[in-house]
Amino acid sequence: MTTGEKTVETGGEHDVRKFRNALGWFTTGVAVITTRVGGEAPIGITVNSFSSVSLDPPLVLWCLDKKSDTLDVFERATHFTVNVLREEHQDVSSRLARKGDHSLAGMDVREGESGCPALVQALAHFECEVEARHDAGDHVIMVGRVVKFDYVEEGRPLLYHRGAYQILPPVI
Repeated sequence: MTTGEKTVETGGEHDVRKFRNALGWFTTGVAVITTRVGGEAPIGITVNSFSSVSLDPPLVLWCLDKKSDTLDVFERATHFTVNVLREEHQDVSSRLARKGDHSLAGMDVREGESGCPALVQALAHFECEVEARHDAGDHVIMVGRVVKFDYVEEGRPLLYHRGAYQILPPVI
């Protein structure tokens, strides 16, 4: 055991806070998932659970807390767009991470082929058709088949590590 190492058993009940702390050591990118259902206003939610699943067919996933106030909308949505955020987008990420504030009003967006909005300044966009939804404990895993994507050649991603936003150090 190394200095400062903590061991926590996970059988039966476990300490959720300590589990989150351990997960916090894994640095993630930050994305905003956007969608629009019918004539309703478009919405977005910040996630750090975005991941690729398959290259052929092109599949991605992200996870949504079952307590999220956006769950109803994403359960009815047939499409969504994953927007990979730039390091300058901390304000966008923070705003869309709060309960009750998922409006894209005032943000620079363009409409995708499916009708889902995309954040214009994002580093990459993955426009997806919902492939599957899986029950997973206190979350729903949303799997999307990528129908269109684009990306820029320059920029730096917004990162999340140990409960705070981070940025990459300069490349030497």
